[in-house]
Amino acid sequence: MTHAQLIRIVRASAVYDLVVTSLFALPFTARWLFDALAALHDQLGLPGTTPDSGDVYAVMFANLMGGLVVVWSILRLVRPSFAAGTADIGARVFFSIGMLSALAAGASPLVAVMLVLELAWALVQGAAVAVRARQRRAGALAGVAA
Repeated sequence: MTHAQLIRIVRASAVYDLVVTSLFALPFTARWLFDALAALHDQLGLPGTTPDSGDVYAVMFANLMGGLVVVWSILRLVRPSFAAGTADIGARVFFSIGMLSALAAGASPLVAVMLVLELAWALVQGAAVAVRARQRRAGALAGVAA
């Protein structure tokens, strides 16, 4: 795994996050997204609940999360790095824990789709970071031995 390959993975995960979370960042887009998810949930006849677009706290927390992820995504696009990729894995683990908790509490199974994608990106970046870290250690040890 080259450094350039790792950087491409970090950037790709940032683009994914930007596309998926940008609608959560503003009140009017979050409300629209909540309503769209509720409509899809109902169309599919799924069990569980969806966020209420009229709940000011749900919208506010969605805006906080969406805004933070948009900023974090832009940072990873502009300054992708080994450290950013590593930190993003941790963020994905925290998001996954939140999604698992929501599913256990009765959230719509639509959350499971987001969870699978979140875990997939954690695994892809985790593998890339692990391989690159081993290569860096091997290179450092080779330099010490020389």
